[in-house]
Amino acid sequence: MPLKRNPRAVVSLPVTIEVVQKRIHLIRGQKVMLDSELAELYGVETKALNRAVRRHASRFPDDFILHLNDKEIANLRCQIGTSSFTYGGRRYRPYAFTEQGVAM
Repeated sequence: MPLKRNPRAVVSLPVTIEVVQKRIHLIRGQKVMLDSELAELYGVETKALNRAVRRHASRFPDDFILHLNDKEIANLRCQIGTSSFTYGGRRYRPYAFTEQGVAM
């Protein structure tokens, strides 16, 4: 089932190597991409992407996807300026997809 397109998540820049490289983070010694950034690249809402992942959890082994812990989230906030829950930020811990998880 195709994911619902998000008209507000349209990527204004063409998806180039540089655009993708800026969205890659090193977490737990692995290069990963956050669910919100992956959803933006695909032009879908983050909640739709996460819903599809939960629905098809058996397709995502532990080495394909990470569920970030509080320390990792705090570290990312410092690096990329993600807002806190108080100021309209995320309410749930984000997923981080490895290269294989992104390909799924």
